[in-house]
Amino acid sequence: MNSEAGGESGAGAVVLRRARAADARAAADVWLRSFATALPTVVRPRSDAEVRAYFRQVVVERYETWLAEGAGGEVAGVMVLEGEELSQLYLAPERRGCGIGDRFVALAKERRTDGLSLWTFQVNAPARRFYERHGFRAVEWTEGDRNEEREPDVRYVWRPRPDPDGTT
Repeated sequence: MNSEAGGESGAGAVVLRRARAADARAAADVWLRSFATALPTVVRPRSDAEVRAYFRQVVVERYETWLAEGAGGEVAGVMVLEGEELSQLYLAPERRGCGIGDRFVALAKERRTDGLSLWTFQVNAPARRFYERHGFRAVEWTEGDRNEEREPDVRYVWRPRPDPDGTT
């Protein structure tokens, strides 16, 4: 499969591409900005420096990490796949609502044709609506005892629909 997923033309155009080691800081910075904007009530247990180190030493090195890159080279979003888990999907706050998240989810489904799972915080109603719109369904609710933030969360699962003749 091609390692890049093309985008629309014009000023808002982005290309989805695999992250490289040199992209770790920009990816972490998008994560930090997005988290602060989307989840202002959730307390982060890690400093900005620790988040950047985690992206540099773990996320980009070990996992299938994708970026949405604008025409000027700016990183507009980051998506991380760990096995069948969509473990990260964060967009630059100014790029929300532009279809980048839709493209990331489509790419994730294309890359994980047997299905996907993910966790999101219960307080993140926009993310929950987004994933539900993309066919994910809530299968587990917790009080946050398994995440570092100790924030109530919900696990979503997406499975492809079988063909009408039942062959898949």
